[in-house]
Amino acid sequence: MAAATATLNAAHLASLNAPRHFEDKAATRDQAWVKWSIVTVSLLFFAAFLLLPLATVFVEAFKRGWDVYLAAITEADALAAVKLTVIATVIALPLNLVFGVSAAWAIAKFEFRGKQFLITLIDLPFSVSPVVAGLIYVLIFGAQGWFGPWLIENNLKIVFAVPGIVLATIFVTFPFIARELIPLMQAQGKEEEEAAIVLGASGWQTFWHVTLPNINWGLLYGVILCNARAMGEFGAVSVVSGHIRGLTNTMPLQIEILYNEYQFAAAFAVASLLALLALVTLVLKTFIEWQAARDSQQEEQA
Repeated sequence: MAAATATLNAAHLASLNAPRHFEDKAATRDQAWVKWSIVTVSLLFFAAFLLLPLATVFVEAFKRGWDVYLAAITEADALAAVKLTVIATVIALPLNLVFGVSAAWAIAKFEFRGKQFLITLIDLPFSVSPVVAGLIYVLIFGAQGWFGPWLIENNLKIVFAVPGIVLATIFVTFPFIARELIPLMQAQGKEEEEAAIVLGASGWQTFWHVTLPNINWGLLYGVILCNARAMGEFGAVSVVSGHIRGLTNTMPLQIEILYNEYQFAAAFAVASLLALLALVTLVLKTFIEWQAARDSQQEEQA
């Protein structure tokens, strides 16, 4: 009787497993079909909306020959635009780096009143239009703004000058480094820092020898994104710059002026410099992600 019962149970289990086997195969086939469909659609979208416009920029830039291209990017106003873009980026990037690391460390490692408010402020540039940000600076520092009369009396100029461009660039880019580091630091916890402090390390030693090595790839990733955003900023900078050719035009503004004047070859030539920046940023981003994944895998194996 026991043998018969065991046989029936085995047959019953076999009958239950057989349909699941076929269902699993069908599910696998469906998943593969869906996967390749999604991949195909993604590649087509990528080619149509990203690769094609990018290729068009370089085709139009070199359409009239190498000599015209070199003349366009070495023209005085173009060089001034490149110089101003680099100046604004070089000033904004270290300030955002200090703020981003400090804010991320405070939010991830400490509990304090107003913590959620600080997180909200960090996300503010993501929700506020860059044009609105530029108008705010005009309202504060413009000739008719809050500090306008005082600035005029002291012969100081912020709006329609380099300081205004730097301020606008800082505003639109300061969340990038902090937003890259906050989740990374929160995921790592604070046990290692607490252990270092217990062993007698100072705050600076703890940050330099414990915290920083754990966030180096995330920090570099945030710096690269911040740099790319600073060089490509248009909206806020356009409002506060005044579009003074050769003085307050950054690269994006110079491209707009050249295009509006029907100097298409020159416009695309300057645009190709920004496109090259985007490609370099993409390569560095990919390398950092690969390096971070490899380091993480090595740590798990160890």
